[in-house]
Amino acid sequence: MANLSENKRCPMTKFQHCPPSLIQRYYAWKQNSLPRQAATLGRLARDGQVPDFMVISCCDSRILPTDIFEAGAGDMFVHRNIANFVPTYHAPSGDGSGDAHGTSAALEYGVCALKVAHLLVLGHAKCGGVQGCHDMCAAGQSGPEFELPLVGAWLENMRPVYNQMAADGKNIDIDEMSRRSVVQSLHNLLSFPFIADAVAGGTLSLHGAWNDFGSGTLLAYNPETDGFDPV
Repeated sequence: MANLSENKRCPMTKFQHCPPSLIQRYYAWKQNSLPRQAATLGRLARDGQVPDFMVISCCDSRILPTDIFEAGAGDMFVHRNIANFVPTYHAPSGDGSGDAHGTSAALEYGVCALKVAHLLVLGHAKCGGVQGCHDMCAAGQSGPEFELPLVGAWLENMRPVYNQMAADGKNIDIDEMSRRSVVQSLHNLLSFPFIADAVAGGTLSLHGAWNDFGSGTLLAYNPETDGFDPV
């Protein structure tokens, strides 16, 4: 087998060293935070992870779910994607890499392998992904026509949320659309057979929440009213 460094299609000169600013942050963590976490990290390295919570969060750099809930190492299994959306379940066809889906794979691992007890979909204010879906749909564009076609293809999963809100004939508030997308994601979670079985068996609970990072406000989904209440 050829050494990877010999692969001329991807010469190593295309890559760069880690930025010094990033390395400096590592050294600061190693000096200031690692001593406080050393025992916990050592135990996790030895025994493995057994988190109670899984969180589907947005890629947005302003949202830090482990900070919001003061979670430490080993407490939360976190998966992040654009607009924290969960698409409906599709069984693998076996045709190849087209079956690969990061969110579905993370859900299967969290529920079936780690056996988390709680699964939370966490939305947030000022979500660029939700805004993008709104703008794409309002302009009559399909995903591939969006200015970022890979993002657009992903946001197609959220189109039903826009269509439902647009059918009401009112101006769509982006933050409200973000909250409704959390609810849609909760419904979509139940399309996964292993999630539906775990919920029916009482071993898994599904939750929704929404964070306004500017004010620090957290709203929790209330299934009885189909709304979000301050906590």
